[in-house]
Amino acid sequence: MARVELVMPKMGESIMEATILKWRKKPGDSVELDEPVLDIATDKVDSEVPSPVAGTIVEILFQENEVVAINKAIAIIETEAGAAVSAGSSAASTTTPDTAAVQAAQVPYIPQTVASAAVQSSADRFYSPLVRTIAKEEGISQQELDAIPGTGQDGRVTKKDILAYMANRGNAGAVATSSPSSPIAPSAPAPTPAPTIPAPPPVSISGNVEIIEMDRMRKLIADHMVMSKHTSPHVTSFVEVDVTNLVNWRNRIKDQYKKQYGENITFTPIFIEAVARAIRDFPMINISVDGTKLIVRKDINIGMAAALPSGNLIVPVIRNADFLNLAGLTRQVNDLANRARQNQLKPDEIQGGTFTITNVGTFGNVMGTPIINQPQVAILATGAIRKKPAVLETEYGDVIAVRQMMFLSLSYDHRVVDGSLGGSFLRRIGDYLEQFDPNRTI
Repeated sequence: MARVELVMPKMGESIMEATILKWRKKPGDSVELDEPVLDIATDKVDSEVPSPVAGTIVEILFQENEVVAINKAIAIIETEAGAAVSAGSSAASTTTPDTAAVQAAQVPYIPQTVASAAVQSSADRFYSPLVRTIAKEEGISQQELDAIPGTGQDGRVTKKDILAYMANRGNAGAVATSSPSSPIAPSAPAPTPAPTIPAPPPVSISGNVEIIEMDRMRKLIADHMVMSKHTSPHVTSFVEVDVTNLVNWRNRIKDQYKKQYGENITFTPIFIEAVARAIRDFPMINISVDGTKLIVRKDINIGMAAALPSGNLIVPVIRNADFLNLAGLTRQVNDLANRARQNQLKPDEIQGGTFTITNVGTFGNVMGTPIINQPQVAILATGAIRKKPAVLETEYGDVIAVRQMMFLSLSYDHRVVDGSLGGSFLRRIGDYLEQFDPNRTI
């Protein structure tokens, strides 16, 4: 018999820990190769952890709701010494002599990627890139960051810790920004204090009410939305677009498309195609803000907001969307949307977006004012397509006809995107949709 360690998998670049949500197996239960053993969660996504070998769970090392560092053993699986293992994997050796045959069983659920360089303070304290980004945007100095108590693994400062600190920063008094070991020159400007966030008004819980605790994902969404509005001054522009040619083309080819490719074609990949073309025309929409620097993204990675059965939202990302044809975009849209609904997305598939599209028309809404998905600077909402009377210019004069019309809404960060750029970019998307070729082949 051999004892194999099941380790906490590396869930993506810069993710250093995960929370155990639920154990699907208990000590004494048998598991098959690749059978899910537990569910874990990071700041990005929930995932299943499969067993790297077939065997029996003999020990669980961490309980539900505990935070565990990546590559740390979380359970022990006992298996036959000759059991087949995945080639090319690695595991820490144990003290029993018959474990050599299964040393390759510690297989991370997601292939290893090169991690970002760890950010260390003067006290050699680790800070994740997300925490460092929030600190930079809020003008928190290194000394002030070092003073924040952390609730994460080994005292790490988590996103929740720094947001809680920001909420109370205005009332907590100034934190010293210098120390004998790191003096600041008298001429150095002090960091601009962040605006004090007012405390929310008290909520009455008297009467006929039901109290429901937010789930983990809803708490993350709430924090992200508040942070976005606190970070970026939002402006929203609107255009109305005649998409009659596009609608008629899809209605005409959708059965043939399904027969040829084995899947449905929706409007979403067509919208993504138009957005990718418009970003090429206006690359300064495809940026992020780093203090007073603009980070211009050369890759066009478009996120699409997808509704989950729980009512929450997640944003899988289509990378290099401008290099995909319509069939390729359709396949990726359908694949990501289906796996999002089944909670099967990998963490890397919801990271790295440079622009986001949300389809409020799915819910019958004609327009919306979406909140920017930080650290991006713009987000597009597509409204419902409805038949409406419209004025058409013909060689015989103006006529009124029934047309397929929709609204597009673009919210953008007014720190770096002014009305000229935002409005021109939005209009260009509308132009590409209105100029859709009704004779296009699939």
